[in-house]
Amino acid sequence: MSPPERARAVEQLPARLTLEELRPEGDPYREAKMGAFEVLRSFFGKLGRRVYLAVDLAVYYPGEPRFAPDLLAVLDVDPRPRMKWVVSAEGKGLDFVLEVHVSGEARKDLVRNVERYARLGIKEYLIYDRGRQHLGGWRLRPAGAGAYEPVAAEGGRLSSGVLGLDLTIEGERLRFYEGTAALLEERELRERLERLVEQVQRRADEEARRAEEEARGRREAEERVAELEREVERLKSGTYSRMYCRTVSSSSPTVLRQYPRAQKWNPVKLRSRPRCSR
Repeated sequence: MSPPERARAVEQLPARLTLEELRPEGDPYREAKMGAFEVLRSFFGKLGRRVYLAVDLAVYYPGEPRFAPDLLAVLDVDPRPRMKWVVSAEGKGLDFVLEVHVSGEARKDLVRNVERYARLGIKEYLIYDRGRQHLGGWRLRPAGAGAYEPVAAEGGRLSSGVLGLDLTIEGERLRFYEGTAALLEERELRERLERLVEQVQRRADEEARRAEEEARGRREAEERVAELEREVERLKSGTYSRMYCRTVSSSSPTVLRQYPRAQKWNPVKLRSRPRCSR
């Protein structure tokens, strides 16, 4: 078969999955696999790694019935969008598969998929039992393809050598870790960002309130100082009036000699002088 003929044959392979292949199991099933997909896409995207990720994508291996894993990963390939993964056309098989089980018969995930994925040479296969909140995994034996060995959990975590991440269950959520750092889902990131925005806004409001209180305190202090200054002026004015009255009311010759012009004061001008009480 020539390359153009092979390309046409690949193009004609159906990408639409049947209801049996999709195996819908409700919102818990959908949220688990889509949450894992979003976390891994964001993680590898930030690293700039060429990792292709897909959910419910039709996969074709030569001589095998097609299948559609809940989540698949292929390392070191172009992460462009695809309608299906055809191993003969891509030149590479899957590196990692995650299946999510919520309810119903589990033999497909725990027995048939373990045998098939090992035979196909898929390096790692993990299953998240959402109903029982259990995480299990298998990887190819060092001798090569054809047989799996279980992945032993350490400290409640399964280590994925393909992804370079640890997986564990927290509450009712599958969680990925890079070392000690948890990888958050988009919803969790939005919620955390919203809380941070609320904290910043609350802090800004508190600072604005304190600034307003300080400004009001300064205005009140300035008004008090001005009032005190006016009171001081009034007191000074009253003291001058009393001293003036004592001076002009004295009939001592000495005072008249010291103020000889006091006897020639103009009565009109005298009206502007402080009045003296007798």
